[in-house]
Amino acid sequence: MLNFGSRRLRVVYLLFLLCSIAAVGTWAFQISPASAYQKNDLGGSPPVVVGTENADGLLIKNDSQLPDTYPHARYSILFHTQGGSSVLHWRLQKGSLPPGLRLEDSGLLHGEPLRAGEFHFAISVTENGPQQAVQKEFVLRVIEAIMLNWKAPAHVAGDRIDGSVEVSNTTVDDIDLTFIVLAVAENGRATAIGYQRFPLLRATTAKELPFGDTLPNGAYLVHVDVVGEVARRNRIYRRQLQTPSPLRITVGP
Repeated sequence: MLNFGSRRLRVVYLLFLLCSIAAVGTWAFQISPASAYQKNDLGGSPPVVVGTENADGLLIKNDSQLPDTYPHARYSILFHTQGGSSVLHWRLQKGSLPPGLRLEDSGLLHGEPLRAGEFHFAISVTENGPQQAVQKEFVLRVIEAIMLNWKAPAHVAGDRIDGSVEVSNTTVDDIDLTFIVLAVAENGRATAIGYQRFPLLRATTAKELPFGDTLPNGAYLVHVDVVGEVARRNRIYRRQLQTPSPLRITVGP
């Protein structure tokens, strides 16, 4: 054990301690920013987001409204910036991407969305250094491949049930479409009152499909069903409509 009885020895030892603490403090100060940023690169907390543009002029150029897509369609878009270096790091800052899509560190958003919906999220980007990140909010709509809506809702006309629907093809493919309308009686018996099969061409919007027929006296729920097939992609799309309550025919046999 050291003997600090000598005043001179105590002074020398204290000076040694002070120099050691100063050296360690300087070393820690020099490496701590780099260490913190390395933690970011390894998946730690992101750099501080300062807004849509930082002091170096870095900003995200993509429009806030991203191109629409539809379920199970391949989707790919590359985010890009104005300003900044050639080495950038991208991440989802807040919100949720459509299920089935993934954002890479390179800024590539890609995949096949699994379901329809409107998705709001923010993407941030930072350079390869301890600079502050910038972010931008985006909207991506995943719309139904086939859209089906009432044009003239099913209704009773004497001893008939008539109506029409509108169908649209939002995809880039021509779809082999089957359209069938059933009037289902209270006893479960179903009568077809509409049927068509035809190619629904890509980008077709609000094509009207009428239906109707005479029916015996009774109450009927009306079911509209459209099934679309794209054989070369091995895809099937389906949409349905139904009257909220039975329609009653009071005339006829």
